[in-house]
Amino acid sequence: MTHEREHDHVRCEAVERASSNDVMELVCDSTGTSMQVAAVLVLETPSPADIAAVRAAIAERITAVPRLRQRLVRTPFGQGRPVWIDDPSFAIADHVSAVGCPAPGDEQALLDVVADRLTRRLPPDSPLWSATLVTGLADARSAVVVVFHHVLADGIGGLAVLTHLVDGVPILPRQGFPRAAPRRRDLLVDVWRSRARAVRRLPAAAGRLRAAAAELGGGAHPPRCSLNRPTGTGRVLAVARADLSAVRAAAHAQGGTINDVVVTAVSGALGAVLAGRGEPVDRLVISVPVSARQHATTELGNQVGVIPVEVPTGGDPVRRLAAVARITRQRRTGAPGSSAVVIAPVFRALAKIGVYGWFVDRQRLVNTFVSNLRGPEHRLSFLGAPVVDVIAVSGISGNVTVAFVALSYAGTLNITAIADPERCPDLEVLAEGLRRELRVLSGAAEAVSLPRRSA
Repeated sequence: MTHEREHDHVRCEAVERASSNDVMELVCDSTGTSMQVAAVLVLETPSPADIAAVRAAIAERITAVPRLRQRLVRTPFGQGRPVWIDDPSFAIADHVSAVGCPAPGDEQALLDVVADRLTRRLPPDSPLWSATLVTGLADARSAVVVVFHHVLADGIGGLAVLTHLVDGVPILPRQGFPRAAPRRRDLLVDVWRSRARAVRRLPAAAGRLRAAAAELGGGAHPPRCSLNRPTGTGRVLAVARADLSAVRAAAHAQGGTINDVVVTAVSGALGAVLAGRGEPVDRLVISVPVSARQHATTELGNQVGVIPVEVPTGGDPVRRLAAVARITRQRRTGAPGSSAVVIAPVFRALAKIGVYGWFVDRQRLVNTFVSNLRGPEHRLSFLGAPVVDVIAVSGISGNVTVAFVALSYAGTLNITAIADPERCPDLEVLAEGLRRELRVLSGAAEAVSLPRRSA
């Protein structure tokens, strides 16, 4: 009897639930592609190897990230949130493929391939990721495009996945796979344990709600403009780049952060685009995700809240950066990511009564989303090929027609804009505005750092 109880305990401990934040990502997937995100590794080689070698390498390396061989399964009524279970039919060939890039093989051609892969819905009954080797790029290069559903990981978790796909990470010994799925009894015991823990946490609930309210803030009403219109399923991408050290210097000169520079550049570029559309606005409300994670680990899932910040769009970019830095300092809290305790249940409730899609197509809370991720500081490689660039791609949904994600890698800051091509036909104008803003901000920092010449 004792042995049986111990066995049941082990089985219950092995139940891997989707968190409430993870379930929110499923709720947000109203179009089937909106919550898929991507990362692009650009390689300094025509091809690191044939597709068989790429598949073999990835198959070996993902053993360090168990979630990449698991699928999400809904449970019967009363047995709690969906659970992650090992996929006994997992086959690496179902997840890793190859494609040639159309001519001329330049960056825009690559970004078009990425957009195509991003908008292909990942099969919900399989592990929610794919990798594509893209050959035929200009300058004798190739790329690996990794797409995964946001339910699998947030931005920092996604970086952890990438670091386990590149060279140099120790390969863990293969462990028993697949593990048996939890039994009905395991799920029920786990549900009651979770409820008991929730009851014990009730005394702290008021504090969590206060922290969530502080993070969400209040009183910011975004202007009505063409940035907020219901989106379709098509996507287009553009990238703006800047020297990371210059961006950091620009931020520090105004008492801010790299994220403040990104928000400043985005607000200025969007302001200029809206003015060009005949919709001048002097401010925008930008939703900035904040993570509760301290480090990137292979424990995936979502631990992210949001801070909506109201920022100016016009005037000198350097002065605007100083204003943005002041605003974001005032909005920071001691419990980053706490707003998820409010957002997740509200979104789930809206979905349960069948009005989530209606709500996000008409929301008047934010104009756009801006994410910022700190990537590897040193060059990576994949199958011996140097990784010369890393591009992150976020998703858009509801009535947010364009969003942005910044990623630093080996001394360069990349800002990727993703948009609905029907709602944002002037994406390249927006991207050029981003580049112009970054040049001004970086140039101002360089001018400050130059030694003065003696008379």
